[in-house]
Amino acid sequence: MIENETSRRFPAEWEPQAAVQLTLPHEGTDWVEMLEEVMPCFVKIAEEIAAFEPVIIVCKQIEQAKNWFKNVPPGQISFFECATNDTWARDHGGITVVENNHWVILDFVFNGWGLKFPADKDNLITGKMHQSGFFAANYQHGGMVLEGGALETDGNGTLLTTSECLLSPNRNPHWNLAETENALRQKLGVNHILWLHDGYLAGDDTDSHIDTLARFCNPDTIAYVRCPDPDDEHYQALSSMETTLKSFTKINGEPYNLVPLPWPDACFDAEGNRLPATYANFLVINGAVLVPTYQVSQDSEALDIFKRLFPDRKIIGVDCRPLIEQHGSLHCVTMQFPAGSLNLKP
Repeated sequence: MIENETSRRFPAEWEPQAAVQLTLPHEGTDWVEMLEEVMPCFVKIAEEIAAFEPVIIVCKQIEQAKNWFKNVPPGQISFFECATNDTWARDHGGITVVENNHWVILDFVFNGWGLKFPADKDNLITGKMHQSGFFAANYQHGGMVLEGGALETDGNGTLLTTSECLLSPNRNPHWNLAETENALRQKLGVNHILWLHDGYLAGDDTDSHIDTLARFCNPDTIAYVRCPDPDDEHYQALSSMETTLKSFTKINGEPYNLVPLPWPDACFDAEGNRLPATYANFLVINGAVLVPTYQVSQDSEALDIFKRLFPDRKIIGVDCRPLIEQHGSLHCVTMQFPAGSLNLKP
């Protein structure tokens, strides 16, 4: 094990939170053809979060956005007006670490998942939130291209990620794996990095973000996507990923408790393109876990598994079938901030 070179710690998602950020779709985004279909999904996510903790709504126009969230108590919602390209807060949102008992929000470069999509406006959101006084935390530029969906931590110094994403030539092409690891140690304070080199979902634009494939549920347990169908195009890659997960050990050398998630029936868009439905894209909040569902028969089984994985939290299914039309899901459209890191504004 290489010792951590900083005093930083990257907190786990299940630690106490101050709020969750959502960034709304509008007529200038790729959602323009299905705004009326997808907005209720964003509203549902916000309402479920607000029952447990505040929600931050980043939006193009505040007064218009407020019309959607009339059922959210005013004390549980804050609005931030800002120009945006899209809605994927997990990837353009600030990433929070703690350093010497002080929160630090890192504003990494978001370049549209390796220059695939415009991100010039989204890349500025976190900086603008800082300038407006939203953050009680210190603010620093991250100094590299990095998305929150690419990172999964146990809160104790272990990072789970994928080489397909972090070694993408359109992200940080000047670094190899060892140099990338060094940057992650310095920026996030992690000291035990677990790399997955296999695993993907058809229709995913992120180059295999870890939050679509495998997630920590506690420091000892990883829930992951498993494909049981040898005739499915994903079978070989996800089987290889499972083999790698079985080889991983915690810092103390013990293996992880691995929990396979159901494989949802294939979902397709109107043109017949397969969409990246995954139960791994869940969100842990204060007192609850929001689990994406897709109007398929495996939804109920997935919810039952999460009840066992998180026995001390309420499990809430949210229909995210509209979200995967733009190739993301519930975790992808949210970003949590730890308790004490924000100055929330009504």
